[in-house]
Amino acid sequence: MAMSSWLRLAAGWASVAAFLTFGPGWLGGLADPLLAGLLFAWLLGVIIWLAFGVVHEAEELAEMLGEPFGTLILTLSIVIIEVALIAAVMLGAKEAPTLGRDTMFAVLMIVLNGVVGIGLLVGGLRHHEQAYSLQGAAAYLGVIIPLCVIALVLPNFTTSTTNGSLTAVQAGFFSLFTILLYGIFLWLQTGRHSGYFVDPATAEIPRLEAPPRRRGAVLPHVGLLLANILPIVILAKSLAAVLDFGIARLGAPPALGGVLIAMVVFTPEGLSALRAVAANQLQRAVNLCLGAATSTLGLTVPAVLMIGLLTGQEVVLGLSPTEMVLLVTTLILSTLTFSGPRTTMLEGAVHLTLFAVYLVLIFSP
Repeated sequence: MAMSSWLRLAAGWASVAAFLTFGPGWLGGLADPLLAGLLFAWLLGVIIWLAFGVVHEAEELAEMLGEPFGTLILTLSIVIIEVALIAAVMLGAKEAPTLGRDTMFAVLMIVLNGVVGIGLLVGGLRHHEQAYSLQGAAAYLGVIIPLCVIALVLPNFTTSTTNGSLTAVQAGFFSLFTILLYGIFLWLQTGRHSGYFVDPATAEIPRLEAPPRRRGAVLPHVGLLLANILPIVILAKSLAAVLDFGIARLGAPPALGGVLIAMVVFTPEGLSALRAVAANQLQRAVNLCLGAATSTLGLTVPAVLMIGLLTGQEVVLGLSPTEMVLLVTTLILSTLTFSGPRTTMLEGAVHLTLFAVYLVLIFSP
């Protein structure tokens, strides 16, 4: 293992030990702006550094296992971090009924407009047009669209509640339907339709007989992957406390908390997607971006609803009218962008325009 990996793990687990020992006292002094700022910078830096470690180990496993298994491991790991951060805030002293919704919406906007937009611009500048598997993108969008409607739009139109939340019966069944749909998608993605998620240029090349994978080569990277994820999960509660206090003290929009969580968990994966685009590996970037959106909806929604049911907290999922318009526009645009076998810079510019509109609406609803 490289020295940088050892340093990252040492910093992560040392931070865990420090906050488990001295955290209550530090978090009790957040009224001091200097202390609050230092704690926020410390936790944010360590968590993002560890997230890069998660991406690195997932990419190592991707080289061993091939697509789509490598990308799947990465997206599932990122969702675990996302759920841990959301749960830490929801289980804190202050209720946050819209945090899950805000985080999921932020992930969708960052992934489908921000990262996709920058990626298509960078890919267009370097490679003019880039190819990908149309069937794979269509499969992702075919799952993303109904999951978006069920989770973020439909709660606004049910008559059992009036504030964009769900009843216990609705939450239970919607969670079950979401998990089943996502499970079927994973089964097909890793089974009979795995070819949909492979670069079409390499899919046509006859494969040589690969040597059998050694368990001993895979298990160390699985262990390192978990060693990078666990400190993030443990430190999530402390970061949530600092984040919640800072947003309340500064009078910032509540949606900003969801945006910050989305940026923390998706920055390393987003950079990995942009590197893939620059290397003319658009299919891997598509798998990362659309896979992140799919797994966020397929796993975060049930997790947030279950936390709400178990703790008795209200969970508001329905978006505001403005956000619903932006979401529907994004889904239509994504369908058009991935309706042909190649992408261009123009599509990237349009996606980035929508992302800029989203950022403005956070601070000026």
